Amino acid sequence: MNEYWDDTHFVDYNNVGLLILRVALGAMLFYHGYTKAKSLEGTARWFASMGLHPSWLHARMAAVTEMGFATLLAAGLVNPLACAGLIGLMTTAALTDHKGKGFFIYNGGWEYVGIVGVTAAVLALIGPGGLSLDRAFGWSLYGWPWFTLASALGVLSGIALVVASKRFFPTDRASEAG
Repeated sequence: MNEYWDDTHFVDYNNVGLLILRVALGAMLFYHGYTKAKSLEGTARWFASMGLHPSWLHARMAAVTEMGFATLLAAGLVNPLACAGLIGLMTTAALTDHKGKGFFIYNGGWEYVGIVGVTAAVLALIGPGGLSLDRAFGWSLYGWPWFTLASALGVLSGIALVVASKRFFPTDRASEAG
């Protein structure tokens, strides 16, 4: 038992560690979505200030997708989809709210969204672990193909959302905020 990998409890540690990580990250992101849902008008105004139009729609979609993908992540259900969704959300945040503010979060930088996005990508690679609904259903949705798919889908969807909102909906009408 001189080697870490020889520890007979390694699999248990790994599964419990992944469960704790998924639930902690999922709970944090769920709460982010919940706060947006509690103040849709305020969220819409904030999104409009970043150029996300129609802002009323983005506010609702951000709340729903944050809570939905966070729930999937915490449960370990269709893990690559949850990870792709979170990568997409963090890409959108990096390109809007955190753009041009440097690295550190205390200056509004992309440090936070970067680490959340990387964590989601790593979870797509290594999987949700044995204490997950994916495992309960017998699904093995992890590895390099799932990492690549989740990362590409997340980044590309985040970029597409920002580009489309600015190109096809350059401004909000006053009536759209409600």
